[in-house]
Amino acid sequence: MWLIAGLGNPGKEYAYTWHNMGFLTVELLAEHNGISLNKNKFDARYGKGKIEECDVIIMEPLTFMNNSGISVAAASKFFKIPADHVIVVYDDIDIARGKIRVRDKGSAGTHNGMKSVIAHMGTEVFPRVRIGTGPVPEHWDLVDYVLSEVPKDIRQEIFDSFETACDAVSEIIAGKKVSDK
Repeated sequence: MWLIAGLGNPGKEYAYTWHNMGFLTVELLAEHNGISLNKNKFDARYGKGKIEECDVIIMEPLTFMNNSGISVAAASKFFKIPADHVIVVYDDIDIARGKIRVRDKGSAGTHNGMKSVIAHMGTEVFPRVRIGTGPVPEHWDLVDYVLSEVPKDIRQEIFDSFETACDAVSEIIAGKKVSDK
């Protein structure tokens, strides 16, 4: 079994912000695979189904970004899913806008949601799919930027990257070697 956690913030006011790329990606992944995110537990919204013929749980922690690890670790423990079968999908300011970076371990960098996941999971060794937002624009505060809405004129470009991220998740589950996209 695999656990796929998309990081983001709950609430309509955050729906199309840079920081909600994880939520938006796992919602698309769920849609592509006929999985309803209709269960609530672990301070999260989640659903069960199959991807690449493997049992999966797709979840969105509802703890707000900086406490995402609480939900991810609780679900991993409850379902007895080892860390190497927990895939975390999230935004990253250190990657060019719309690009995807896949790693099987690593630090959190400046990402507070990932700091929480690593702290609560007790390891940095789990796969992650990072979606590039590009750097914080000059004269912007980091928090203000990641909580701002993706501008409508580039939204399609960003949303196209969610398809690529979904493909990367499926490839990880299938056991394929995944490269950056």
